[in-house]
Amino acid sequence: MKSIKDVGIVSWGVYFPKYRIKCSDIGKVWGFPPQYSDGLRVYEKTVANIDEDTITMGWEAARYAVARAKIDPKEIEAIYVGTESKPYAVKPSITIIAEALGITPKTLGADLEFACRAASEAMEASIGLISSGMIKYSLVIGSDTAQASPGDVLEFTASSGAAAFILGLRSENIVAYFEGSYSYITDTPDFWRRSLAQYPMHGEQFTGDPAYFAHIISAVKGLMEELGFKPSDFDYVVFHQPNGRFPLKAAARLGFSKEKVLPGLITPMIGNTYNGSALIGLAAVLEVANPGQRILLVPFGSGAGSDAYSIIVEEGVKEKIHLAPTVKELLEDKEYVDYTCYSKYRGLTSKFNF
Repeated sequence: MKSIKDVGIVSWGVYFPKYRIKCSDIGKVWGFPPQYSDGLRVYEKTVANIDEDTITMGWEAARYAVARAKIDPKEIEAIYVGTESKPYAVKPSITIIAEALGITPKTLGADLEFACRAASEAMEASIGLISSGMIKYSLVIGSDTAQASPGDVLEFTASSGAAAFILGLRSENIVAYFEGSYSYITDTPDFWRRSLAQYPMHGEQFTGDPAYFAHIISAVKGLMEELGFKPSDFDYVVFHQPNGRFPLKAAARLGFSKEKVLPGLITPMIGNTYNGSALIGLAAVLEVANPGQRILLVPFGSGAGSDAYSIIVEEGVKEKIHLAPTVKELLEDKEYVDYTCYSKYRGLTSKFNF
């Protein structure tokens, strides 16, 4: 993308439920050893309430992004939702969110799917639309209520949350701009959910080296080669976070210190929010980064693909941080529930199918 430097992040918003369940409580129910969650480096996760889903959480994150942007929502000319947990099999989520935000009917957009990478697809498409002059602003949302079969290892990490970013031209009081991007995809079936299946399946250890690490590392190496960068050129690194262990392992393989990863490593405290995972990490970094610093953002989606972005923080970031709830504030606002309550909220044991 020759004109990618013309496009930046105008604002961001994050939302995840206040309810949490400790992973040790999940382990007790199913007989996992107490140290199991320590191996994953995930200690608690968010639990969406009965009345929360991909759409409601996406709207919450989006309204925070609009508040930070300080723009008229009607100026947003495209809206995308990346998710793998749509409330409706056939009905777009974007129309509901756009209507609730007051966005004009003259709006492009779609619900996108590529596992946890769908919101990144939306980001790439938005960069193209904005740089071409077709639209002024695009709203990109990554939102999921991640599914996991009761008793499966995924239940320790699959959680709920959303992130939203408004993208625009670099002249639009941005908080950061895109310096470059590189995508890498293959047909690697590490994780899937068949039509009408309630819960996804996964390839156990196959999800590691052939899927997550191969695609993350290939995308990062491709980006650094294209831009002529090395690990020392980046101040922060945000990978997709299926657990708290994989991002640190990927960083070590690529030559990044863990100190560059930890500021954006949020999964240990909220679980894997799927399409929100890397984007919530990016939001956390924007809330502590200084102008001029460079961020490496690397979302990943099973199936499989990864995108690597180089992002430069701008002066406007500081004035927008406290215009909406921060990641830190949302992390501190929590209430623990037990497994029975969690099961009810997520429809695992209820006669109702929420």
